[in-house]
Amino acid sequence: MDVWESIVLGIVEGLTEYLPVSSTGHLIIAQHLLGVEESEAVTAYEICIQGGAILAVLGLYSPRVMQMSRGLWWGLRRLLQGSRGGAREGQESGAEKHAAGLRLLVNLILGFLPAAVVGLSCSRYIKAYLFNAPTVMAAWALGGVVILLYVRQREKSGQGQRGKAIEELSPRGALGIGVMQCVAMCPGVSRSLMTMLGGLTVGLSVSAAVEYSFLLGLITLGAATCHDAVKHGAEMLQHIGWLPIVVGTLVAWGSALVAVKWMVGYLNRHSLAIFGWYRLAAAGLMLVLILRGFVIR
Repeated sequence: MDVWESIVLGIVEGLTEYLPVSSTGHLIIAQHLLGVEESEAVTAYEICIQGGAILAVLGLYSPRVMQMSRGLWWGLRRLLQGSRGGAREGQESGAEKHAAGLRLLVNLILGFLPAAVVGLSCSRYIKAYLFNAPTVMAAWALGGVVILLYVRQREKSGQGQRGKAIEELSPRGALGIGVMQCVAMCPGVSRSLMTMLGGLTVGLSVSAAVEYSFLLGLITLGAATCHDAVKHGAEMLQHIGWLPIVVGTLVAWGSALVAVKWMVGYLNRHSLAIFGWYRLAAAGLMLVLILRGFVIR
């Protein structure tokens, strides 16, 4: 893989990872159009450069991450102190904030567990049978229709941007979002789409659903990145080299930073409808490419 190809793939990864348009689908198509030969090393590379997008969100949401870290430390202290922890709770400054951070961390872990179970047990079959252009095209089209119908339903009900704050998410709701995230293992569906829709379905506001989706991505994408880096790291270095890996990761970081900032600002004023129309347009373009023989994977 040439450096310029790693730059293109890094841009595609960063711009699409946290948008509800499916980064996996875009990477499959970009890889084919660039003429990059399919291999385990390339597939692992596309997963590992997610690390750049993860770092972008980690930086943007560092206050929330710090709140969860303090909440975990606070919870461990209470556990170690036993019954004395209850007596000191009211004396600890920011106890409620720490408790909220701990609850959010628990909810993120609950949201991650279904994907961990399904991913470990089914990833081989998913990659073997679903990583192809027709699947991406169908998923893009179906996802676009779902977004537009969902937006219309929310507008008719008058919900708009309203809903619960992220601190009000229940463990049952977090687990439900995690189950919906599993659907996104099919390329073209989009992890961000399913987790955002999951958050809205369990009653979160648009901003809270987006934030939970981003934070859940830190765990889910981080686990996938570490798994493939350990499993295929030596193969990536041998067949791709360290320079394209570093360049792709850095470019993914920069483009993800831009995409996430834009989307947060955009969704504070608008609905998800633009992503539905984009997915339908992308599916139409994909159909043309398939029929003309440009994309056959």
